[in-house]
Amino acid sequence: MQDWLVNYGLYSLFILSFLASTLLPLGSEWMVVTMLLAGEKAWAVVAVATAGNYLGALSTYWIGLYGGDFLKRRVLRMDDASTQKAERFYHRFGSISLLFSFLPVIGDPLCLVGGVLKISFVRFTLLVASGKLARYAAVAWFTLKGAAL
Repeated sequence: MQDWLVNYGLYSLFILSFLASTLLPLGSEWMVVTMLLAGEKAWAVVAVATAGNYLGALSTYWIGLYGGDFLKRRVLRMDDASTQKAERFYHRFGSISLLFSFLPVIGDPLCLVGGVLKISFVRFTLLVASGKLARYAAVAWFTLKGAAL
């Protein structure tokens, strides 16, 4: 495994981080910890994991954005009135929830709902990228502090 991490580590981390932020039930934190303990530069690990995880979340956002009508009508069975009510509520209170898109189980659906409800790309990017960066930075910090004990 050591050879694999040395040769393909950051590429693999990017792919795993990307897939982990789609609706697939995967996690990438274990690889972040493994790479840091193997001596990889913390800034590179955090940057690659954040980029992959953000781009995966962006793909989920785009699915919601471009498949939103199908999702609202066929899957969620929402009529126009309930859609407008949900959009008003989400724009007023809910878009800040995208900051928590790094959380397991609820994070990926938050990105999907952000797309369905057409949250602006800039707002989506700022909130989601900030949350994901904070998560990976915290994982790296705790890993390095724990390894120093």
